[in-house]
Amino acid sequence: MNQTRTFLIFALLAVAYFLWMAWEKDYGPQPPAAATVASASSSAAVPAADASVPGATSTGTVVPPADGKSTNVPAQLVTITTDVLRLTVDTKGGTIVRSELLHYPAEPRTKKNPDPAPVRLLDDQREHFFAAQSGLATVAGAGVPVAPTHLTVFESAQPSFTLPEGKDELRADFHWQDANGLAVTKTFVLKRGSYDVALEQKIDNGGSVAWQGNAYEQLQRAAPANNRNWFQNFTDPAAHSFLGAAWYSPQDKFETLLFTDFQKKPLNRSITGGWAAMLQHYFFVAWIPSAQEGVTYSTSVTNPETAQPLYLIRAVGPSMNVAPGQSATTQTRLYAGPKLQGTLDLVAPGLELTTNYGWLTVIAQPLHWTLSKLHSIAGNWGVAIILLVLLLKAAMWKLTAAQFRSGAKMRKLQPRIASLKERYGDDKMKMQQAMMELYKKEKVNPMSGCLPILITFPVFLGLYRVLMESVELRQAPFVGWIHDLSAADPYFILPAIYVLVMMATQWLTPTPGMDPTQAKMMKVMPLMFAVMFAFFPAGLVLYWVINGATSLAQQWFITRQVDKADLKAKTA
Repeated sequence: MNQTRTFLIFALLAVAYFLWMAWEKDYGPQPPAAATVASASSSAAVPAADASVPGATSTGTVVPPADGKSTNVPAQLVTITTDVLRLTVDTKGGTIVRSELLHYPAEPRTKKNPDPAPVRLLDDQREHFFAAQSGLATVAGAGVPVAPTHLTVFESAQPSFTLPEGKDELRADFHWQDANGLAVTKTFVLKRGSYDVALEQKIDNGGSVAWQGNAYEQLQRAAPANNRNWFQNFTDPAAHSFLGAAWYSPQDKFETLLFTDFQKKPLNRSITGGWAAMLQHYFFVAWIPSAQEGVTYSTSVTNPETAQPLYLIRAVGPSMNVAPGQSATTQTRLYAGPKLQGTLDLVAPGLELTTNYGWLTVIAQPLHWTLSKLHSIAGNWGVAIILLVLLLKAAMWKLTAAQFRSGAKMRKLQPRIASLKERYGDDKMKMQQAMMELYKKEKVNPMSGCLPILITFPVFLGLYRVLMESVELRQAPFVGWIHDLSAADPYFILPAIYVLVMMATQWLTPTPGMDPTQAKMMKVMPLMFAVMFAFFPAGLVLYWVINGATSLAQQWFITRQVDKADLKAKTA
């Protein structure tokens, strides 16, 4: 296989892979379109899961919630702010209805917009509804006091909480108490520089009857509507990122569930040392129960027959029994932030897998680690990409050198192959036999280009996933005109450079035996890639430019070596 066909196969495989992902996004099963969702802060109730929360209780029965004393207290929104995170908690249920990531602008900073709004992950807006809910489920029984659920109104002593300067921890309390003496305090604990939020639910039983039940946490969201065409999906990194629920167990590790599979493959499993999450591009939210407790995880769909289904993943803790005059406290954590690799496994085992590389994980994770180390040296993600390409090229130098050396020899055979075409005309079988004899005589291996493809193509796909999924590259500048490596080149300079690289590569590449159709296709390839790369993230196009330029330089160097060796042999 000559170098031109090698390049063509590589390019077509890449295009086929991207098109397949775009087709899956557009024409695969789609979740129902999002419709109106009432705000958590409005008078209308937010669509929620069933008020009863099934759990691993002694009777298996849970009574519906009763709001107790707090039913007459109007719900309000309370903000909790640290240096990196701003939460908005609805006192109805103590539900986190908004989480704003203060160090991650939703839009790039510009002169016209120097201070853009931060990314809002949890959101009570109708088209983006996403909430982190928690509560206590009570076991049914005569006279058993009913604890507050995620639908019960709590009270807050102040309308906002802010982490003071010089302090590393902030606590925000929400209180509830019924007429019979059962009291619950829900406390959110935030730390400086952290997206990891601790949640404590303290139960004080001041009544005369024991309380029995379970603590639970759940994530509930509407599936985002996809109103973009196939080309927008094809060129948008977010369209190729996993969107749905995920969970982790020490036994089965990381598992995912698309919104379209919630009813087909519902989750119902007891796990110790796991967590449950909702994932999206760059960011995610996860409930992380205590690693020592056995927790029942489940998924469900609320109002599946309507235009507004809500997708829920829930964690129900072990049974509790709080005798009169006694108290008990449950503890869990909520992570609401970016997919920062290298730090997430310190929050909880397996949490780094939320950067979902799929079957390319074994390749992509080492590449991301290497890219991060290079960034720590260079201080610029664009430079780190260039250094990574150079490292990969150096590692595969000998392998690709054999390919280019064979290509250079084949280029010298083109006049003789042209004469064979004239001799055998349209007899393709005899033409192929004559070419193989010529290759054997001149010790040229036309298959030498296959092995580099088998190695470099998976590496390319792994690096593609790294560049698409790495939140570190989001809005990261490179040089000059490129202010965001995750967005397209605004002036199409990198795509234009790549076209020149492709044209130079074609000029150096031998084309023995290529028919007119193939020749025309090769001439069109640079234009096809120019159009495609014009809308691809600049970081990925930068990779292609450097990869193509270094391959071209290596090919030119080896071609000169072969020419010098032949000239020396003739003059000897």
